[in-house]
Amino acid sequence: GDSWIWPTGNGLLRMLPVTMAAARVLILPGNGCTPIKSANWYAWLQKSLQEKGVECVCEDMPDPYEAKESIWLPFIRDKMKVCKNSILVGHSSGAEAAMRLMENTQVKGAVLVAACHTDLGIESEAIAGYYNRPWEWAKIKDNAGFLVQYADREDPFIPFEEAAHVAKCLDIEPITASRNDHFMTSDFPELLETIMGRIE
Repeated sequence: GDSWIWPTGNGLLRMLPVTMAAARVLILPGNGCTPIKSANWYAWLQKSLQEKGVECVCEDMPDPYEAKESIWLPFIRDKMKVCKNSILVGHSSGAEAAMRLMENTQVKGAVLVAACHTDLGIESEAIAGYYNRPWEWAKIKDNAGFLVQYADREDPFIPFEEAAHVAKCLDIEPITASRNDHFMTSDFPELLETIMGRIE
C-alpha cells in the first residue's frame, strides 16, 4: 500500500506504512444505559484503554431508552466521528447500531457483545428501527477489518440462537460463556484483552 517517506539523519529513506494511524475505540451502549459512565463496564473500559494510551470515546447517547437507529447512527457519524481507524464496541442495542453502521461505513473493526438480529417480538425493540429490513451481512464483513463476538449462552434477555445466527452470517466463531448476566458487569477484562490484541 501507500507509504510515507521520511528522510533520516544519514540521508537514507525510511518507509512507514500509512496504516500506523492510531486506533480509536467507540463504545456504543445498550439502551437505557444512561448516564453511560455509571452503567456496566463502559467507564471501566474507557479508563483501562486510556491508561494504555488508546483513545476511547464513551459519551451519553441521545434517545438513550429507545436507541433509535435514525438518531444514533447520525450521532455516531457526526458527533463521535466514526472513521476507518475506529474500533466499535457495541453492547446489546449498541451491537445492532454497530452492525447497521458497518453496512455502509468502513471501520478498523468491531466487537459485538450480546448481539441479536430480530426485535424478539418486543414492541419497544421494534421501535428502534434496526430490525425492519434484512441485514446486509456481506457489506458488514467487507467494511470491518475484523469482527469479534461475545455471546452469553444463558443470556436472560436474548436467546442464544440470536447470537448464533449473527455469528453464522458474519462467519465469526463467537466467544461464549454461560454467564446469565447479559454482560452487565462493572468490568470486562477479556474485552480489554481482545481490543489490545487487535491494536498492538
